Amino acid sequence: MKNNKRREFLKASGLAGLGLIGAGSAFAETNINELPGQIQKYAGRAQKFNMSGYAAPKIETVRVGIVGLGMRGPGAVNRLSKIEGVEIKALCDLMPERVEKAKEQLKDTSHNPDGYSGKVYSWKEMFDRPDLDLIYIATPWEWHTPMAIYAMEAGKHAACEVPIARTLDECWQLVETSERTKKHCMQLENCCYDFFELMTLKMAREGYFGEVLHVEGAYIHDLLALNFDKNGYQGMWRLKENYRDGNLYPTHGLGPICQILNINRGDQMDYLTSVSSNDFMMKEKAEELAAQDNFFSDFATKSYRGNMNTSVVKTKNGKTIMIQHDVTSPRPYSRLHVISGTEGYAQKYPSPKVSRGHGWLNDEEFKDLETKYTPEIVQKVGELAKQVGGHGGMDFIMDWRLIDCLRNGLPLDQDVYDAALWSSISPLSEWSVANRSNSIDVPDFTGGSWKTNKPVPITLRG
Repeated sequence: MKNNKRREFLKASGLAGLGLIGAGSAFAETNINELPGQIQKYAGRAQKFNMSGYAAPKIETVRVGIVGLGMRGPGAVNRLSKIEGVEIKALCDLMPERVEKAKEQLKDTSHNPDGYSGKVYSWKEMFDRPDLDLIYIATPWEWHTPMAIYAMEAGKHAACEVPIARTLDECWQLVETSERTKKHCMQLENCCYDFFELMTLKMAREGYFGEVLHVEGAYIHDLLALNFDKNGYQGMWRLKENYRDGNLYPTHGLGPICQILNINRGDQMDYLTSVSSNDFMMKEKAEELAAQDNFFSDFATKSYRGNMNTSVVKTKNGKTIMIQHDVTSPRPYSRLHVISGTEGYAQKYPSPKVSRGHGWLNDEEFKDLETKYTPEIVQKVGELAKQVGGHGGMDFIMDWRLIDCLRNGLPLDQDVYDAALWSSISPLSEWSVANRSNSIDVPDFTGGSWKTNKPVPITLRG
């Protein structure tokens, strides 16, 4: 596009408000106190087109462009190169050496992608190509929404790492763009495709737990050292995210349990309340490092989110959801993944367990349960997923499933409404924490269609 046409395009698509005209950061900051007004603004929004259950036209060979080749992107390059019906045609990163390194990964494969790098907006050149079907986004969070929107406006499906949005405005722009363009916008929530999560989803849908009444999810992962590592996240971007106080990374724990409760497909979140502990570690760490290295001086002047955030949601059907976030305390990794029903119970951490009644199933009973409730997708690609890898295989199952849906014209398991809703927990929790844990309404991104939307079965090839 010529510069003037590109500027007109950005304005028409709403991207001007996301900082994409001119140079500079794509950060879309919102005054947290404005959230209730934003929610009211969109209340009763008429849905332009229902993307829930939408099956886009089949794509025989999915031509992919991947942007962001830091921590997450190279793994996606490897996994997608091993999936039938994929052609990796383009790779992009701000740093040229990362593009070359990713291309080197593919030297013994059938993939020969073009590279884009060196400029802040090199990715737009890639997105504008007419011979791409899917843009796979693995960049820092601030770029997720702008890139996903630009991809859809350019006629591509968008698949984006988590969280896909940082503000409610971004969530709504994603929804409205996907509905208008009829392009899929999938948040790459890999934990929905982990083995125990898929098994418990099948169990829930087949009535094993009875009526599911309460679920729990979390992201509890000690990242204190990594967040302060100068060689970790480029430009220390993830450390800077921690100036916000709330649940900053809700989707890993939330996605699988939302699917179990059929959120957006028969039930909907109603309101949320959130509380954070004080910060007992991050500022202290910044001050300790600043005393040794001037690089950290500015970080030592900042305030950080509390160690533990706990958010609770009530649904329209009277269910409850508890979500936690703690990425600094020295405790074992956990996503909780708790399902409590009228007839059964399951939890994943510290080890997967299931109860039917008052006691845990023994090892033999649990193995029988696995045999009965292992989903078709795991039976088909589970072993290959373990070999290829990506968090034990769940990343590969996620990518394989996305390509399977695009090639066979199947609805996505995670649509744009899931992406927006799960990501909206961050700004909503920030507002509640800032307002003495008062409750705040959760927006209905489906425009009321949650009442009639049906759960998407994770079946293969129709």
